[in-house]
Amino acid sequence: MKKLLAAVAAFAAFSAQAESLTVAATAVPHAEILEFVKPALAKEGVELNVKVFTDYVQPNIQVAEKRLDANFFQHQPYLDEFNKGKGTELVAVTGVHVEPFGAYSSKIKSLDELPQGGTVVIPNDATNGGRALLLLDKAGVIKLKDKSNILATPKDIVENPKSLKVRELEAATLPRVLTQVDLALINTNYALEAKLNPTKDALVIEGSDSPYVNILVARPDNKDSDAMQKLAKALNSAEVKQFIEEKYKGAVVPAF
Repeated sequence: MKKLLAAVAAFAAFSAQAESLTVAATAVPHAEILEFVKPALAKEGVELNVKVFTDYVQPNIQVAEKRLDANFFQHQPYLDEFNKGKGTELVAVTGVHVEPFGAYSSKIKSLDELPQGGTVVIPNDATNGGRALLLLDKAGVIKLKDKSNILATPKDIVENPKSLKVRELEAATLPRVLTQVDLALINTNYALEAKLNPTKDALVIEGSDSPYVNILVARPDNKDSDAMQKLAKALNSAEVKQFIEEKYKGAVVPAF
């Protein structure tokens, strides 16, 4: 009986000390990476709950409103623009990986085959839309007024030899319209969800030196908490680096 009571007391003490984090993430690869680190965090006394989202707005809103502890889906330029536009003060905890951004088509095999007056779709958020246009500029499809402007819009196109129609759509919808357009610039997380292989299917793709590092994001009041720092350490571990390299084979690149 004494042993049983001691065991119950020990379990109660452990439960009282255990911490929990609820983190928003897009399904691929962010939620998969978080699920991978769950066992390691559990050994550290942190219970990780992963909540999957399909959009790029609610994860930030819900962290800012303290309905969630953190999120993992975005890069720093997107976060900067979001904070500026929404008046939030979210902060990066650590960088984790890069998802080289690519252009895809179900109709053509190379960018040279883009038809005159063809339709190109890009994300409608400022940073990813600008990122898409910069990639098209680098590939020689268009020319932008300022090649360093990460917030470029279609209005900044100064040369468009094929008179392409550039349309802006919500990032999550781009894989769904791939068969209806000539070219779609798709974020890698949504490309992977749509079973596209960025390293094989993209007609053009960013290099691994892309500055768009995906980050773990929290609030100023909890970014330095013990549990958050344990999660950051786990995401930057050798085990996660190996997991990313083996599972995504270049479609996702460790940033540490």
